[in-house]
Amino acid sequence: MATKRRDFLKHSIVTTTGITLGSMGLNARSYGSILGANDRINIAVIGLGKKQFHGWGAMGSNYVSKICKLKEQCNIQVVSLCDVDEELIPKNNKKVYDSTGIKPKNEWDMRRVLDDKDVDVAFFVTPNHWHALGHIWACQAGKHIWAEKPLAYNVSEQRLMIEATRKYRPIVQVGQYRRSVPNAREAMKLLHEGGIGEVYMAKVLNYKRRPSFGIASDSTPPKSLHYDMWLGPAAYQNYNEKKVHYNFHFHWNTGNGDIANHGVHQLDLGRWGLNKNEHPVSVYSAGGIFGWKPYECSQETPDTQTAIYKYADGKILEFAEMGHYVNGVGSENTKIGVMYYGTEGYLEFDYHSSWRAFKKEEKEPFAKRDKPDPSRQDLLIMNFVDALRSGDENKLYCNIRDGHYSSSLCHLANISYRLGRNLEFMGEYDTFAGDDEANLMLSREYRTPYELPKVI
Repeated sequence: MATKRRDFLKHSIVTTTGITLGSMGLNARSYGSILGANDRINIAVIGLGKKQFHGWGAMGSNYVSKICKLKEQCNIQVVSLCDVDEELIPKNNKKVYDSTGIKPKNEWDMRRVLDDKDVDVAFFVTPNHWHALGHIWACQAGKHIWAEKPLAYNVSEQRLMIEATRKYRPIVQVGQYRRSVPNAREAMKLLHEGGIGEVYMAKVLNYKRRPSFGIASDSTPPKSLHYDMWLGPAAYQNYNEKKVHYNFHFHWNTGNGDIANHGVHQLDLGRWGLNKNEHPVSVYSAGGIFGWKPYECSQETPDTQTAIYKYADGKILEFAEMGHYVNGVGSENTKIGVMYYGTEGYLEFDYHSSWRAFKKEEKEPFAKRDKPDPSRQDLLIMNFVDALRSGDENKLYCNIRDGHYSSSLCHLANISYRLGRNLEFMGEYDTFAGDDEANLMLSREYRTPYELPKVI
């Protein structure tokens, strides 16, 4: 009877404009959270981040600033701040109050945020190992979701996130913000329309020097940090100041290395340029830590990594990461970006979204764009708001399927790197062909009480 009632609701309830829930792809629960053109969108930012000595790490705090900046233009508001390190909340409180005159609610446990009926959208900016469980909880609570990259800690988690999204039908934007900029979209249009012939290869560059963050002995967590909650689904490990906050990226228990931290943006551009909305059929990755000795830095993930992906039609996606000293590539000395190679020429795309396209062996570009783009994050947030107000996920610049394909590239490369061999991947089943050891690495064991559900 319950199933029949849900079907009845899906096909019969209409909005004032006469659009059925079924036609929008929404279920009865998410129907209640459709946001009209004049409704204020209330946002919770979960995970605020802490800047490290090298200046990286406060991504959640950055989103707080962006949302406050867009408050009037987009009719959005930060109404709740959440971080398991309560030390990080006051300065963000002040930022919201000074910008908007509103005092947000404060929590350290995301479950209380998701229980709050005033919250429409959850911005998840937590460490990678928390992405999946937080996403599933948010879906169950009827929230719309900003999912930070990489989509999850592993491929199996991403599948669960997709299942939860299909079941509960929130609007989900993935934070691949380079998809929002006009320069990138124009370059992709040229590539997809044959501007350099058939694109057969994309070479992704992630030449980003990162100095050592050092090493420390295990110690007692600070009183401000709810350490058990910080660990969440990850295996238990003693607290170490060099393994929390931004440094989680570089330890296998909680992160996936710089390929999934910064490289995923360039991999997403590479896959987009190749027009590949599918998984590769094979991957091989190699690399290592060459910048320091184990007693100098606790980093476990590689500081230098290469990966070669092959697609079913033979097209190639290549990834190259250098965390140390290196020159750039191409006519603009690009260190972070993508080189696209076609049968009639090539296109150089720089991290800052400028690009130049060349025909064959000509020295001057036949097309280029170097106009400064507006803020990439601003544009992606505005796109998210547009999709929220219309209830139309097709408007999203980066939906959860795109996030899955691009983030999976990072996970597949890391599995190959850690096993030291080429792997054949069956994308239709999200599994490796005849390799039990590799398949075990598509998932993980979870700590009680933070287990992920087997079935959504």
